[in-house]
Amino acid sequence: MPGFIKPQLATLKSKAPKGEQWLHEIKYDGYRIQIHVNAGKKKVYTRNGLDWTKRFSVIAGALDLPGQAIIDGEVVVIHEGRTNFSELQAELAAGKQDRLVYYAFDLLWRDGDLRKLPQIERKQALSDLIGENDIDLPVLYSEHLTGDGQEMFEHAAKLGWEGIISKNAQAPYRSDRNEGWLKIKSVQKGKFPVIGFVKDPTGVAALYLGKREGKDLVYMGKVGTGWSRTVSSQIRKQLDTVVSPKSKLTKQVKKPKATWVDPVFVADIEYRDITSEGLLRQSSFKGLTPGKKS
Repeated sequence: MPGFIKPQLATLKSKAPKGEQWLHEIKYDGYRIQIHVNAGKKKVYTRNGLDWTKRFSVIAGALDLPGQAIIDGEVVVIHEGRTNFSELQAELAAGKQDRLVYYAFDLLWRDGDLRKLPQIERKQALSDLIGENDIDLPVLYSEHLTGDGQEMFEHAAKLGWEGIISKNAQAPYRSDRNEGWLKIKSVQKGKFPVIGFVKDPTGVAALYLGKREGKDLVYMGKVGTGWSRTVSSQIRKQLDTVVSPKSKLTKQVKKPKATWVDPVFVADIEYRDITSEGLLRQSSFKGLTPGKKS
């Protein structure tokens, strides 16, 4: 039985593929985990091969299987009907496992190497393995749909899920990023007042963002991607006109490199989520427009 196997990674696409040869699964927002079972002994590896058996001992303990197996999947916390990465981080930081759920989506080894088998056969073997051994929560088999992947993606986006993974039903398992697996991600969009920036020689290295909550202006984190050098220079010229000696946030934050500004300009931002600390996650800049001066 092999040790840690490098995971297969999905290639980002803007639209789901068409055709009956594709299986479509929900994309879970959690930690990629590989579980090894060998004659009752269990090991849990992260996507980079770190041994996290102790952190996920409850999930490993639920996989009461005879023989040998290597299962690929994702550990998540479900909050308000969808997987929530911030809640997962908080749970792990507290050393808790009560809310952890493991979505198993591939079987790489079952008393022998299964990686050369087609995706659909590996999933069927995984489904059989979980069903025949009465494996229950916190382990769940990751279901899939065939047919119109784009329709599934649009439903997933409306429900606030991260997106979908489309997998070629006839492809083997390959330990690299390839087009056997495709990921189609949904994003959220919002407008946030710019409250400050970090300088770089010709423009901005990052923007600090806020959000109005009633009469309060609260800190929402920063964005540092999404502009070209030319746009960066244009942003800097606009913000230089509204520099302020101090932050206009209701509750101050310490940012030694910040140049504070009046919240006159509003940034259009795409982001994945809002963390448990109330900050934008995986944010990207899309544009800057004049707002109302406060």
